[in-house]
Amino acid sequence: MYLPRVYESFLEKFPEIFSDFKRLGKSCREGGPIEQKFQDLIKLGIAVGANSRGAVMSNTRKALSSGATPEEILHVLILSLTTTGFPNMMASISWVNEVLEKTQLPSASD
Repeated sequence: MYLPRVYESFLEKFPEIFSDFKRLGKSCREGGPIEQKFQDLIKLGIAVGANSRGAVMSNTRKALSSGATPEEILHVLILSLTTTGFPNMMASISWVNEVLEKTQLPSASD
């Protein structure tokens, strides 16, 4: 899986913090009944709301890996419109499309 250089650098400099962070993430995922694909789509929606390019792209990759379709991902983005606004949604569509283009899948705006 692709990891940004800054992420890898943090891992190298702070392995114990990174390990604790990963353990917390695992505990959060296992803390309820929601299936992984839906967890990944929910986390994508949260990333859209935070207007975080890196998190949108990362969670798009995770959602695809857990079986989400480009159409389901687009639906998450469309749902963000009335909560986060048109400009934020459009930015998120462009970030998702970057991921889809690299994975050679139809873009979210097709």
